[in-house]
Amino acid sequence: MGSDDVAGVECPHRVPVPPARPFLDTFRANLKETFFPDDPFRQFKQEKGVRRALRALQYFLPILEWAPSYTFSFFRADLIAGITIASLAIPQGISYAKLANLPPVLGLYSSFVPPLLYAMMGSSKDLAVGTVAVPSLLLASQLGKAVSAAEEPALYLHLAFTSTFFAGVLQAALGLLRLGFIVDFLSHATIIGFMGGAATVVCLQQLKGIMGLVHFTTSTDLISVLESIFTQVHQWRWQSVVLGVGFLTFLLTTRFLSKKGSLFFWISAAAPLTSVVLGSLLVFASRAEDHGVEVIGHLKKGLNPPSLTYLIFSPPYMMVALKTGMIIGIIGLAEGIAVGRSFSMFKNYHIDGNKEMIAFGTMNMVGSLTSCYLTTGPFSRSAVNYNAGCKTAMSNVVMAVAVMITLLFLTPLFHYTPLVVLSSIIISAMLGLIDYGGAIRLWKVDKVDFCVCVGAYFGVVFGSVEIGLVVAVVVSILRVLLFIARPRTTMLGNIPNSMTYRRMDQYPGAQSIPGVLPLGIEAPIYFANVNYLRERIFRWIGEEEERLRFNDKASLHYVVLDMGAVTSIDTSGISMMKELKQSLERRPIQLVLANPGSEVMKKLDNSKVLDIIGHEWIFLTVGEAVVACMLHTAKTGHMMENGSSLLSADSNV
Repeated sequence: MGSDDVAGVECPHRVPVPPARPFLDTFRANLKETFFPDDPFRQFKQEKGVRRALRALQYFLPILEWAPSYTFSFFRADLIAGITIASLAIPQGISYAKLANLPPVLGLYSSFVPPLLYAMMGSSKDLAVGTVAVPSLLLASQLGKAVSAAEEPALYLHLAFTSTFFAGVLQAALGLLRLGFIVDFLSHATIIGFMGGAATVVCLQQLKGIMGLVHFTTSTDLISVLESIFTQVHQWRWQSVVLGVGFLTFLLTTRFLSKKGSLFFWISAAAPLTSVVLGSLLVFASRAEDHGVEVIGHLKKGLNPPSLTYLIFSPPYMMVALKTGMIIGIIGLAEGIAVGRSFSMFKNYHIDGNKEMIAFGTMNMVGSLTSCYLTTGPFSRSAVNYNAGCKTAMSNVVMAVAVMITLLFLTPLFHYTPLVVLSSIIISAMLGLIDYGGAIRLWKVDKVDFCVCVGAYFGVVFGSVEIGLVVAVVVSILRVLLFIARPRTTMLGNIPNSMTYRRMDQYPGAQSIPGVLPLGIEAPIYFANVNYLRERIFRWIGEEEERLRFNDKASLHYVVLDMGAVTSIDTSGISMMKELKQSLERRPIQLVLANPGSEVMKKLDNSKVLDIIGHEWIFLTVGEAVVACMLHTAKTGHMMENGSSLLSADSNV
């Protein structure tokens, strides 16, 4: 702490040592800050009796919070939005179920039960729940390694339900245990690269439907897919190619036009269902089914049948389902929460990440028991929901009712829907996930993030979806470790006519003080970086001493460490501070600390390091520390080689 007297000069500010706290209190406070930084119970912990129970119920079921104030005008907006997203959800649901090598009707089942649950438990007003392409592809690629969907369809189906159940358990557990920060390891750059690569892979896989091929590789990498396509040129069906290219052109054109005005938006939103209707009529009228154009065929009528007895909790397949569930669960969470947060920013409201995880987990666990596979909040459907003017999650209920009507009465109408149309719908949706602009912005802003993005993309495209995900996460973690192990240290200089000290590489006008070396440490001091910090500080000292000798100025007498950004220090860091003090004394150079935080002060005091450094050499700011050093120099007689004292070396201080 600052002394009342440094060589006879008064220093008015102190850095106090915080009062001692019992270990359990400190541990409890740190635990609360780690897992409950947002204090989820703040809304009702002050309430009493029935009101408290009601507020708690509203927290876990947000529908009870907004439903009492729900108005007819809101319902009218949600009705329009719900019908609009249903027109997209029905063809997309069928398409993504085929992508997952599951019966097409499961895509409709998955667009009925989960949205109803999310409407009750979700905190986003704009998220439209349903199946998504990337987890569908992951499900197919992971389960396909153990079981063939063509040869053992029943076992494959049971594993899909079991994987969805495990995904739901993982998601709900992460939310209940407040472990949502795990998903944050999928950085923005990771998601851009991974989603772009997965979208590319999905588009390549759909070339099977566009070309009308019967036999196709189960691998997802670019080389295998291209080899499978061009070694079967003689198997290409021109009817499928014409239909596929035609409908894909139609879908992309409507998407392009949707940016021109609200009228075109509605055309774009209805384009997938329009394609299904037109494609079905065309196949029925031209008998294209007899000429090699594959169709969906029979779709079972009726609502979701129970599937509890289909879940597999015994070897050897349980571990396959568990691994698949963990992968698709994390990816589903990352996509759903990212989409929800994006649209909440547009409307300036907050969504609770942990609450979203609980909602996703619940709807997937219940969904796995009602013949559904993994669902989350897809971007394309949520964007349509947002642009259609939804007001609350009631739009999901409207969509679910529309899907229910389809399941009960309209499934026979999809008998003649050509698979090539479904492939076109998937490709048009996936092209929107390849964010070229985002990658370019990463290159301009942060080259390391760009490398993470590119690594994820090429890992997915040339390896597999799992490899791309691993590459992206590993590179991101390495970057975090690099920041921890190599924290930034900077030389500080005085801003003229002030007591302010800032980085000299950022402020060219900042002036150095001969004989005093102010250094900023911009990270906590841990075992992982103490050796680097020790070496880096001594390198700064050596460079400064050489500069002073070259300019015939005073020797270096003081090293001031700005500890304002050092939020924590461990025992290795404390040992480093002791060693640093002892090494500097032999030069002789005085170690001075400025602005150490409460956590650092407490540990330095408990370890007696403050006594070693000297309580009189701890200051509130770098400015006060430098002035004290200069006054101390003037008092003790340290003179520069030209005969003047440090006190007069810079008239601005």
